Amino acid sequence: MADLPLIIEPEQLQTQLGADNIVVLDLSQPTTYLQQHIPGAYFLEYGWITKTQNPVMGLLPDIEQLNRVLSAFGLTTDTHIVAYDDEGGGRACRLLWTLDTLGHKHYSLLNGGLQNWASKNLPLSNDIIWPTPASYSGTLDASPIADKQFILDSLNDDSTLILDCRSPMEYSGTKVFAARGGHIPGAVNMNWMDLIDTENQLRLKPVNEIEQILQSKGVTKDKTIITHCQTHHRSSHSYIVLKSLGYEKIKGYPGSWSDWGNDPATPIETP
Repeated sequence: MADLPLIIEPEQLQTQLGADNIVVLDLSQPTTYLQQHIPGAYFLEYGWITKTQNPVMGLLPDIEQLNRVLSAFGLTTDTHIVAYDDEGGGRACRLLWTLDTLGHKHYSLLNGGLQNWASKNLPLSNDIIWPTPASYSGTLDASPIADKQFILDSLNDDSTLILDCRSPMEYSGTKVFAARGGHIPGAVNMNWMDLIDTENQLRLKPVNEIEQILQSKGVTKDKTIITHCQTHHRSSHSYIVLKSLGYEKIKGYPGSWSDWGNDPATPIETP
């Protein structure tokens, strides 16, 4: 098996299709998968890797459930998983962040996902294929996780930066998807879409442009960076981008604003 990069290009992935110990997982909308997908890719329903406890969404399922799901796809802890979707990488990156919480070491994000793949005129399929189950046995690694208490304890810590990856309207409290609007005190707003080139098949922007954006927000490698959005869907993408750039002290907040904004006891800021 080749040593695949964290961010993989369509042409690189094409040379690895069908290789031993590489599994491609498609987290697109079901209708998209039925119409077209990368040959050999298995469809993974996003809801299988998240948990809802109303009104909080985007929580991390228990390890037993995740192990069952990954086992059903024929995965083991040594499998190299390549994930993609049809929306720019949010759902795919939530899977990759989840793999981090299981201590999984081998995975990649397809840059630009299905849209970028199709733009290269690479093969597409509408064949429905079923995996042969295996036995996945991950164990919890809490280091990529920031829960509400961790954030509360970090509010006055200058070595920690909370990166709010929602839209500016959500950050300001103009658009509200919880009991309360606004943002976590001290959080810095960076819309996850700011790192995506919408004019270039939803690929990531060039590294130098991304680094300039991060620098302008005070996102530096010496700090612990906590990414969040409404449910830790969009912010998982930002987490994986930071990881690809060599950031080591990064965490994601499962539940995100649906957790924080629906708790009347948590502090919030509004303009």
